[in-house]
Amino acid sequence: MDTVNPLTTPLTTSSRRGFLRAAAMIGAAAAATRIFGEPELAHAERLKMPPYVEGAIYINANENPLGPSQAARRAAADAIALGGRYRMELAEQLEALFAAQNGLNPDYVMAYPGSSQPLHYSVLAFCSPQRPLVIANPGYEAGSMAAKACGAPVFQVPLAKDYSHDVRAMCEASPHAGALYICTPNNPTGTVTRRHQLEHALQHKPQGSILIIDEAYLHFCDEPSALDMVAAGKDVVVLRTFSKLYGMAGLRLGFAAARPDLLEKIFMQGGWTMSPVTAVAAGMASLQDAELVPRRRRELATLRAEVFDWLTRKGYPFVPSVSNCFMLDAQRPTAEVIHAMQQRGVVIGRAWPAWPTHVRITIGTAEEMRRFQTAYEQVMATKSLSKVEPLPQRPSDAPFKPPKYRVQG
Repeated sequence: MDTVNPLTTPLTTSSRRGFLRAAAMIGAAAAATRIFGEPELAHAERLKMPPYVEGAIYINANENPLGPSQAARRAAADAIALGGRYRMELAEQLEALFAAQNGLNPDYVMAYPGSSQPLHYSVLAFCSPQRPLVIANPGYEAGSMAAKACGAPVFQVPLAKDYSHDVRAMCEASPHAGALYICTPNNPTGTVTRRHQLEHALQHKPQGSILIIDEAYLHFCDEPSALDMVAAGKDVVVLRTFSKLYGMAGLRLGFAAARPDLLEKIFMQGGWTMSPVTAVAAGMASLQDAELVPRRRRELATLRAEVFDWLTRKGYPFVPSVSNCFMLDAQRPTAEVIHAMQQRGVVIGRAWPAWPTHVRITIGTAEEMRRFQTAYEQVMATKSLSKVEPLPQRPSDAPFKPPKYRVQG
């Protein structure tokens, strides 16, 4: 049998993905940037992440309190024995399964440890000092951190009156935009940008720009996916994660889906993208459970409706959501409300400067939401809350100091 030299053999479609991963392992250059997620964004706002306290409830980071499904837990436990090997082919099997379920060619899918990495790398790949990033406000800010890292301007466009992304304004924000980032359902509002709006954005976006469509929360609603735009070869990158409905935030697994030429540009910004074998195994089990998404969607919708009914009866204003989070208008300075709730053992989520009296609430378990209701009613009944220094904006040129996490046990 002839020996094949991988360094001289022409690159075929079937070998492209393996070659890219191997190239990163042997030293392919990659742009360095800090990857921001929920904990890092909270710290960047100088809002200290509270240490874990036994008995407190945490509805601040859009985590799923249910965790991975039982099948996913068993699969992850069984995969621990494989942890001594890289086993990169397992990620390719996961990609092939996801592709088959969504009508994609496997070459259009790449697995990552979560969706934060491909979001950051997409911004680095398509934005520059001459090619701005356009985002919604309020919206998920992580991509703007990557834009600052590469010197790309960031245009923040207020949400439309119905809380969807104002895609017309986003398309007109900069004629030289490198990427338009649309998270639907949106983080933090949990509101959707409809399919016809995405199509408008695709048709009217600046020439040469890319749509980055973040579907982290899509499983919680009935809206159609934009993956068919990927299958059609459009200028679209779709991001998916297992952190939300699948309850795998701590395991780290997600996808970027796009044309192969776009995936290559994203890949070369960050290098090797291997996900932990335990996460891959849990992801495979989750995708193969046909009842998992509809079951958890129904359960979440029931809890969300109960909370919204209670808020409505009490006269507490909020933004209706179809996701696992919503924006609550406390009609008071956000920092004071967050502090007052923490004093009552209920940790609620971050603030957005565009809405200074709103705070994001994650839907937890039934018991957690009952405790939230009790604590929030007490806070709202308190005429004068403890004064807390407002949350300042982190200067774009300020050095980032990583948060210190308390190890439990």
